[in-house]
Amino acid sequence: MLLTIMIRLLLLSLLLLPLQAKHLQYEKVYQKIFCEKIHGQTEVVLSDRTRVDCLSKNYAIEVDFAPKWHESIGQSLYYAISTNKKAGVLLILEDEKRDIRYLKRLKKVALQNNIRIWTINHKMQIRQIYH
Repeated sequence: MLLTIMIRLLLLSLLLLPLQAKHLQYEKVYQKIFCEKIHGQTEVVLSDRTRVDCLSKNYAIEVDFAPKWHESIGQSLYYAISTNKKAGVLLILEDEKRDIRYLKRLKKVALQNNIRIWTINHKMQIRQIYH
């Protein structure tokens, strides 16, 4: 019985390992470092129970990994409207050579929609890209 439980736990952990290994850090790690740096508040719950990843004095900021760049646009604009702040996106570039294509796409849309962009890399270096 104990051996069966141990084998099941081992198999479950092996199945979950690729999910965790997909990124170098969890999104929340990047979010926390960035939000502290800009003196923002993390995980601010709105009246409709959605959560702003980082809310600063002037910006409602969505934090996403580069391949999810398209999702960050709608969320940042929605949070900006809901909080009467400007829209912002922190794009996580864990592999800058691979992820630069997503940043280029985001920049095109951001220019047209007045969305401020920051990036953070695996070394936790933050850059302001647009605005």
